[in-house]
Amino acid sequence: MRTAGRRPAPHENHAECKTRRHRKLLGETVEENTEYDRLYEEAELAHDLGQLVYDRRTALGLSQTELAERCGMKQPQISRIEGGGTVPTIPLLRRLARALDADLTIELTPHHHAA
Repeated sequence: MRTAGRRPAPHENHAECKTRRHRKLLGETVEENTEYDRLYEEAELAHDLGQLVYDRRTALGLSQTELAERCGMKQPQISRIEGGGTVPTIPLLRRLARALDADLTIELTPHHHAA
């Protein structure tokens, strides 16, 4: 339930986000909301990381419990990561990568701005 004066969290206003994204794609001017954008990008990152962990875990035929045991965690922590409910730290990503028999690769890609 929303109350007066309280700013909605990103998940509470998904329709607004979709509308803003479509307006940007159409080249229309969209008002800046840096806090909203930051939270949305963080949620998107958490989701993407969770999907990568899920995909690798299932490709190896591991259960969440088995993966948790491999990296010294508990099953609910793995579930939260896979569900996009948290952004893992770099040390935790290293542990997950080792447990998933994978390499951890992090890269920075420059933005290409139109001149």
